[in-house]
Amino acid sequence: MAAAAEAAAVEPAVRPAAGPALWRLPEELLLLICSYLDMRALGRLAQVCRWLRRFTSCDLLWRRIARASLNTGFTRLGTDLMTSIPVKERVKVSQNWKLGRCQEGILLKWRCSQMPWIQLEDDSLYISQANFILAYQFRPDGASLNRRPLGVFAGHDEDVCHFVLANSHIISAGGDGKIGIHKTHSTFTVKYSAHEQEVNCVDCKGGIIVSGSRDRTAKVWPLASGRLGQCLHTIQTEDRVWSIAISPLLSSFVTGTACCGHFSPLRIWDLNSGQLMTHLGSDFPPGAGVLDVMYESPSTLLSCGYDTYVRYWDLRTSVRKCVMEWEEPHDSTLYCLQTDGNHLLATGSSYYGVVRLWDRRQRACLHAFPLTSTPLSSPVYCLRFTTKHLYAALSYNLHVLDFQNP
Repeated sequence: MAAAAEAAAVEPAVRPAAGPALWRLPEELLLLICSYLDMRALGRLAQVCRWLRRFTSCDLLWRRIARASLNTGFTRLGTDLMTSIPVKERVKVSQNWKLGRCQEGILLKWRCSQMPWIQLEDDSLYISQANFILAYQFRPDGASLNRRPLGVFAGHDEDVCHFVLANSHIISAGGDGKIGIHKTHSTFTVKYSAHEQEVNCVDCKGGIIVSGSRDRTAKVWPLASGRLGQCLHTIQTEDRVWSIAISPLLSSFVTGTACCGHFSPLRIWDLNSGQLMTHLGSDFPPGAGVLDVMYESPSTLLSCGYDTYVRYWDLRTSVRKCVMEWEEPHDSTLYCLQTDGNHLLATGSSYYGVVRLWDRRQRACLHAFPLTSTPLSSPVYCLRFTTKHLYAALSYNLHVLDFQNP
């Protein structure tokens, strides 16, 4: 009965009074029959009549297809992260990601070379520019911005190296060795000295901040307003820390270091005690520093860096090894990565601002989008994407790839 209710909820419609016997089947049985059809067959069936077009548009028939497609809002666990958008519409846009069909544009430009970082939240984009973080609101098309910033967040004496959004706060890491705390909807700003050298990376979850620095330490801090700046743990990493991430279980965090010592650049630390729990991998060549790392789930981790590989790690106690890897075909450093939590992976490389799309079920790259020419060659320092757009921050501008309107 629930399936029939979902089909009927698409749009009220009256079945044709005459026609094949198929039309007169109970809706539950008709849904079962249609569930065996692929995307092309469902599309052709929708062309038969208005009633079938409405019936074959119900989310129930498209969920199975969406879970196997790229960037439709479904995670590997089957969770739907975008319940407000019809699944059929997401599958249609997904075909553009698969085929590499998009329209490129430039959202912002600046005159001086920068190393910007970006984050997305709802209909807003946050981007670091020198020692500021600016917030912009997207226009309804998602491929352009309102030119006047919603907010400007200052406080660092040198460039912002990295920042994250958490609990209506912006937590920023600066080249001045300080961490900044800003409230997104007010002028509240606090900064405190955190490291002896620049803070390269920061993460925040569950009221806890972790930071990593060039001074070869990682530190743990509380976000609570009465305890800002009180260091809970100082960890000697014996190597420069380039990337850091807290586990979704809030029990541990991972550091990605420069790989200049005789140990793995990927190590996992206990968040409560600051003690080393384990290290990942043992065959990294010298200098294979990890520039970006992210948890996909409590037991899986993605990393990339100077050695030109994206690696997928299984963190379960009995495994704890790399179970899949993807190599950048032009031997280019990978600065950043992002995943839809399912099949799509995007990476940003150091030569000519190349953004690559990967289907994680394949080893070869799906598509490459060079965003700069030779005179203005720049790495992709950070990228983020939604189901319709991909945003990439380079030295002189912020690019958008629009997959909704290619």
